[in-house]
Amino acid sequence: MTRAVDPEAGPVRAMFDADEASRGLGIELLTAAAGEATLRMTIGPAMVNGHGIAHGGYLFLLADTAFACACNSHGPVTVAAAADIDFVAPARLGDELLATARERTRSGRSGIYDVSVTRGDEVIAEFRGRSRAIRGGEPR
Repeated sequence: MTRAVDPEAGPVRAMFDADEASRGLGIELLTAAAGEATLRMTIGPAMVNGHGIAHGGYLFLLADTAFACACNSHGPVTVAAAADIDFVAPARLGDELLATARERTRSGRSGIYDVSVTRGDEVIAEFRGRSRAIRGGEPR
């Protein structure tokens, strides 16, 4: 059973509020719970590449931010050890994307999280992140 975390308080909110890169792109934190998070981003003109589709780096950043919120929901400062992304469908200018992160497993200081990036019901990308809690890391 997941314990709800108020996205207005706690380690997730503190971390997200300090994340100038994500907030500067208009990413919004919609929900946060223990091991879970949902964020939203709209593809703007500066995010579109020479093929007229969203640059993959922005999709990765959205998924990575959802991953960070989910793995930091437990309290100790946690960072990415590694991550992969599979691009399934293109996103385009004006698309509103949701990134939904879910914890798959956590043991000791390590965890595995999956993030689905969607446009409505369509999957745009699938991301898997591996996390590591920093020894002695306390939330901001």
